[in-house]
Amino acid sequence: MKRNVSLEEISDGKLYESNDLVKADCNDCKGCSACCQGMGNSIVLDPLDIFRFVKNFNNTFEELLADRIELNMVDGIIMPNLKMSGASERCVFLNSEGRCSIHAFRPGICRLFPLGRYYENREFKYFLQVHECKKENKTKVKVRKWIDTPDLKNNEQFVKDWHYLLEDLQNIVRSTRDGNVIKEINMYVLNHFYRKPYDPEKDFYMQFHERLSEAREFAARIAEE
Repeated sequence: MKRNVSLEEISDGKLYESNDLVKADCNDCKGCSACCQGMGNSIVLDPLDIFRFVKNFNNTFEELLADRIELNMVDGIIMPNLKMSGASERCVFLNSEGRCSIHAFRPGICRLFPLGRYYENREFKYFLQVHECKKENKTKVKVRKWIDTPDLKNNEQFVKDWHYLLEDLQNIVRSTRDGNVIKEINMYVLNHFYRKPYDPEKDFYMQFHERLSEAREFAARIAEE
């Protein structure tokens, strides 16, 4: 989800890589669940998030839509996001003690917070969002440790590939008034990357990149029409 603000407004003015230290550690978020409430539809889920959910819940994508996730428009593309509940818009996975009940397989955005990603020239770096986390006296932690994602090298490649594929498709959506083209793009993303099952016993990144090659051909064809 793109934010129309300058980096200087929301960060400490620095860009980080995975082995850099950043002041983001908040002592295991003890006594605080502010970032798990009032988030609306902003916790957008990528294909890896859905892969993890399907594998750990043993549910299909459609079954997850029943009560755990929902669909909303993100910069012209329909995407799934975590569902919130109640007047305070609590994440459906927040337990009665105010703790994340799916911490081991929480979504990528949750792993990242309060960091963000700054995309440029088909690459990205991390930045610290200085106004988002309410916890005080945060300490320094290595970015890769904070994100806590296995196989970070492949994960970062996936993040880049997914972001820039969506960006290419979003540019096509913005440039056309043809409702059939917009619908075709949206259905392709949902069916090809979300509804179509991944094999939980096989490497996710290998399966994703097989689909990515096909999606790039699809995007090229749509752009030429």
